[in-house]
Amino acid sequence: MKHILTRTVWALGLISLFTDMASEMLYPVMPLYLSSIGFSVVLIGVLEGVAEATAGLSKGWFGQRSDLLGKRAPFVQWGYALSAVSKPMMALFVAPLWVFFARTVDRLGKGIRTAARDAMLSDASTPASKGTVFGFHRGMDTLGAAIGPALALVFLYFHPDDYVPLFFIAFIPGAIAIALSLTLRDRSASPTASVREAGFLSFLGYWKVAPVPYRKLVIGLLLFALFNSSDMFLLLGAKSAGMSDSATIGAYIFYNLVFALAAFPLGLLADRIGLKKIFLLGLVLFAIVYFGMAQLSAAFGEVGMIGYGALFLLYGLYAAATDGISKAWVVNVARREDSATAIGFLAGLQSLCALVASSLTGLLWYAFGARYAFLATAIVTVMVVAYVAVVVPAPAHGKAAR
Repeated sequence: MKHILTRTVWALGLISLFTDMASEMLYPVMPLYLSSIGFSVVLIGVLEGVAEATAGLSKGWFGQRSDLLGKRAPFVQWGYALSAVSKPMMALFVAPLWVFFARTVDRLGKGIRTAARDAMLSDASTPASKGTVFGFHRGMDTLGAAIGPALALVFLYFHPDDYVPLFFIAFIPGAIAIALSLTLRDRSASPTASVREAGFLSFLGYWKVAPVPYRKLVIGLLLFALFNSSDMFLLLGAKSAGMSDSATIGAYIFYNLVFALAAFPLGLLADRIGLKKIFLLGLVLFAIVYFGMAQLSAAFGEVGMIGYGALFLLYGLYAAATDGISKAWVVNVARREDSATAIGFLAGLQSLCALVASSLTGLLWYAFGARYAFLATAIVTVMVVAYVAVVVPAPAHGKAAR
């Protein structure tokens, strides 16, 4: 196991843990803080839309730049640095334009680092160990996502409605992540990306030269992304059925803990029995969760509480079975010299699809109610399961990949 979880893999895992600790510390309080400084619901929505669009489009371009330059570490270092310094920026000034700038800097940092970081993880693994490596990284990342909100809850318990200090506290784990990123070193590499143009949207040209298995996989992943709305809708569903505020935040922390604890073992299992099998299992669990949410959308009480607990458990297992696994699958079917472009292309379009997905779910919820919004997502997921099972070829794994 030591030769699989190398120093680079451990460093990237710890960097993600501390960065997500900082980000998720602010996640539950961000809407409350923005409302306290005068942001309307509409303005909050515009802010998040601009921020996520920035992250989405920049992932593809910076991923392509990483391949063109044959470098990973500088993109990872600058990306995490920008995200860290953006945290206190949001608390220093409260003018809307400044808040937009700070939030965009945070998401731009994510766009700069994502593809290069995942390509670095791919470079540090073999086709037979990618599930393990990406599963370990996602587990570390999500452990930070569980610790962050828990720390925020503890702070707010002693300092109710005192949001500003949290933005400065969040800089501490962010600074640790910056320091760890400085230990990263690139392997010697040559700029050999297939797509040589450098325009902001030139990464979209990768589709023409991408391997057929990659294109088949991406079609399925993007179809799923078009209906995989924000986790906030699951929390809103539980809240609207009668769950208290603290129980709702607790459910979110519970989901992240399950995700964190299951990601590494499921990555190990995927390397043994196949990435495709574990990924399909994750999609099936997702469909079960959304069918279950549709059934529980109008019920609570003791039975509802147990039901929601079970669904958030399954949702954590779904995330563990798909998030890192899908990245491992992508880099296994893409050419090594294009790994950052391949990841950036997919991640960029997934970010844009996520905006569409949340908008569609919101419209369905508004027009027909939560039950039908959840049912629509579940039905489309069943279609994606069928597509992936029949159309997308399984990548090499285990002994076959050695």
